[in-house]
Formats: sequence, C-alpha cells, structure tokens
Amino acid sequence: MNTNALNPITTQSWSNGRHVVRCVKVIQETWDVKTFCFMAEQPVMFFFKPGQFVTLELEIKGEQVFRSYTISSSPSVPYSFSITVKRAPGGLVSNWLHDNMIEGYELAVHGPVGQFNCIDFPAEKVLMLSGGVGITPLMSMMRWYFDTNSAVDVEFIHSARSPKDIIYHRELEHIFSRIPEFKMHIVCEQSDKLGEAWAGFRGYLTKQMLELMAPDFMEREVYCCGPTPYMNAVKHLLEQNGFDMKHYHEESFGATPVDVQEDVEEFAELAQEEADAIQASDLLRVDFASTGKSVQIIPGETVHAAASKLGLHIPKACGMGICGTCKVMKISGEVEMSHNGGITDEDVAEGYILSCCSVPQGDVVVEY
Repeated sequence: MNTNALNPITTQSWSNGRHVVRCVKVIQETWDVKTFCFMAEQPVMFFFKPGQFVTLELEIKGEQVFRSYTISSSPSVPYSFSITVKRAPGGLVSNWLHDNMIEGYELAVHGPVGQFNCIDFPAEKVLMLSGGVGITPLMSMMRWYFDTNSAVDVEFIHSARSPKDIIYHRELEHIFSRIPEFKMHIVCEQSDKLGEAWAGFRGYLTKQMLELMAPDFMEREVYCCGPTPYMNAVKHLLEQNGFDMKHYHEESFGATPVDVQEDVEEFAELAQEEADAIQASDLLRVDFASTGKSVQIIPGETVHAAASKLGLHIPKACGMGICGTCKVMKISGEVEMSHNGGITDEDVAEGYILSCCSVPQGDVVVEY
C-alpha cells in the first residue's frame, strides 16, 4: 500500500506579502477587456475576501511599475485567482498587460488587501451597482454568493456603454437564471447611437430606474464600483433620498494607495536583498537529458519550475502530486518528493518522480 496517499494535501495559504505567480490562462471577455488567471508553481490556497485587490509588480520599458487590480475570481475556487483588465487609451499598464501578458509569464504580486468586501458587512439584502470594468469586485462577490449557496437577496445593477461592452454577460445570465433571490438588471448607455438591438434599460442610471429595479433599495447594503463620475452620481442619488450612508461601500479605480505602495516597495526590496544574498555556490543545477538543456535554480524550487524557466512544458494537471501527469524519470541526483498518492512505490523504485512536487537536494538530471 502506498502510505503517501494518506498524507494531507501539501499546500500553503495566501497571506499578505510578495508572491511569485504564473499566468495560466488569458480570456477575451469583450473587445477591449481581458481576464488574466494566475497560479503559484507550488500549490497555494488563494484565500481572500471577495472584493479585495492585489498589486502587480511589473517591469515596463526598463522601469519598475506597481499597479493595483481587484481580484475578479472568487475564493471558492482557491487554487488560482484572476484579474480583469480593460485596455485604456494611453494606459501604460493596461496596454502592456493586453499586449504582453501570455500563458507562462511569471510575475510578483502583493496582497491581498482592501476594506471593500462582502465578508465584513454581512447582510440579508444587498444592492450591487457597477459601471464598466467596475464590475470586477462585485463579480467576485457574486461568484462567492453563488458558489457558497449564500442566503442573500441580491439586486445586481450594471451599467455598460453598449451591449458589446457587457463584461461576463453569459456567466451573469447563468448565475441569475438559477437563483430566484438573485435579480440582474443591465443598463446600456449608448445603445441607440450604436444601432445595436437592446430591449433593456437605456441611458444613465436614474432614481426612477433604481425604484423600478430595486423598490426596496433603501433597506439594502450597497456595494458600488465604477468610474469616479458614476460613483459620485450614485452617492448623490442615495444621499438625496436620505439613504443611511453607513450601509454604502465603494471601491475606486485610481492610483495605488500610498500605504499599499510603501508596503509593496518594502516587500520588493526585501525580495531583492534575499535574491542578492544567495551565493552562486548555493544554486542547484537541473539538467534535462533528452533536450540537452540545463538551468540553475535556487534551493526550494521544483523540477517543474526548472523546466518552465527553460520553456520546457512538462504536462501537469493538479500541481500537488495527486494526478501523476507530470511524472518524469530521474537519471541522477536526489530530490525531496512530497506527493499525495500520484505515483506508486514501484515507479519510485524505478526512478520516476513527480516534477511538480520534487525539490532537488543537489544537482539533478532528469530524462525530458
């Protein structure tokens, strides 16, 4: 019997700090909006409060750049997280991400942080108001409510420029078709000008529209995100109606907050100091015999990470030693393999290892 199969899954939990992740998927949401999905090389449970954000650490045109983006995925899908980015005219980071962020790209992220979330303000009745790409934190919340079968009455009102600009449209329709307590309303601002068919609300959100869509909006916990003019209009509408603003929560898409920027820079400096402290003699060498490629890695990195640095794609599915997809033959050297039943004792005796969870203890040669 393989006793390793009884071991608990070896994972780490996400905590605020600096983490290296890899882009694993890019989704074209609309003509100018993309979702970028990220995972860690070794399994990490990405727990966060729906609505929180991360800060990306990037190098663009030789300059180090930090930019914050709300997480659009839900912590109910814990082994990855996603951000959704709209290409902005003249936007340095958004355009760079759209043009350069591809599957396999590694980068550092900082977080998760943020006060805007649906966990700290529990309520039985919720009103979500979003404009444009401001839908992202609210989508994280909706996915969380949906996946966890939350007993929450939700009125979800989204404003888009036109039908072709509605982000997550199909997924929203799926979610709201299955839960009677979830109700969705979409307002298209410019559908007449563009000549597109649209049977729903048109123009800009007004008090009359709000009363038609959510007659009891005064009784709800309100979450709002979108461009500054949109949020200002929503706040003005609510205040004019005497809404208790203690129950109003908003997220703005502006510059990275100063305190977050300072934390990010400190984490980046510490990471650089740690990297500088690693002596060349401490680096380990991993050779891939079949392709004739080799790479140096720092202690603690996996064989799979070494392959990725060389552009070698060893297939893997679970990333935690369960499925056995990433099995390769080890020709020489020693590794520490923390698997979860994805390889038999017989395979191990023959020299096979699971590359996703095998950490070289010295120089290693594998057949790949």
